[in-house]
Amino acid sequence: MTLGEYFSSQFTLVQTLEFFLRVLIAGLFGAAIGFERTRRFKEAGIRTHVIVCAAAALMMIISKYGFADLSGPDGIFNGTRGADPARIAAQVVSGISFLGAGVIFKNGNTVKGLTTAAGVWATAGIGLAVGAGMYWLGLFVTVLVAALQYVMHRYTVGADSYVTNNLRLRVAQGDDFYDVLHARLKFWRAQTVSSRVTRGEDGSISYDLTLRMPREIPAEDLMAFSRDHSEIIEISNTKVG
Repeated sequence: MTLGEYFSSQFTLVQTLEFFLRVLIAGLFGAAIGFERTRRFKEAGIRTHVIVCAAAALMMIISKYGFADLSGPDGIFNGTRGADPARIAAQVVSGISFLGAGVIFKNGNTVKGLTTAAGVWATAGIGLAVGAGMYWLGLFVTVLVAALQYVMHRYTVGADSYVTNNLRLRVAQGDDFYDVLHARLKFWRAQTVSSRVTRGEDGSISYDLTLRMPREIPAEDLMAFSRDHSEIIEISNTKVG
């Protein structure tokens, strides 16, 4: 048997090319999900999702077809009673969790990266589906996941899609300013996660607030708020995570 005959003894050229196509399609599906993450400057972007999805497709192909040469005409594995070739694919589901955990981090009282981690886990599932030859199912889930992430970032759906902001203000003689600030936070639909109030030697009061809200505070709103209240000396707002 020649080297070429050995490598082609288990699968035909057409079958091998289809395996290549499955991995390629899985990579494209992963890129579609990773593109949305990249636009939001998330830790796991296009490259991560492409590799995860393509690798998952590879693992599924190995799990489903890698032991075809061990089975007899009746489909039973010779000398391996009770063998389960799907065990490789099963380990992808749990193993990908370690990669997802790498993009989750805690910042103060907020946890970031949960959506990205869930997206990586879903991307692995899409890769498994494409690797198994379920192209349309993989395409459907790709469109579904990408569409959900886009819609839920564009339109606030649930508190888990809120953004976290760090609002800092310094006001002159601000003993009565708390009521003004409280009314403004209510207008912004902001939830106070943590707060710190300090008084300076010059009598000014500084507010350092961590807020959860449906959207970032527009710069125009901050400028208008500062313009309407002359007692504000400094004001800044930064997005957390």
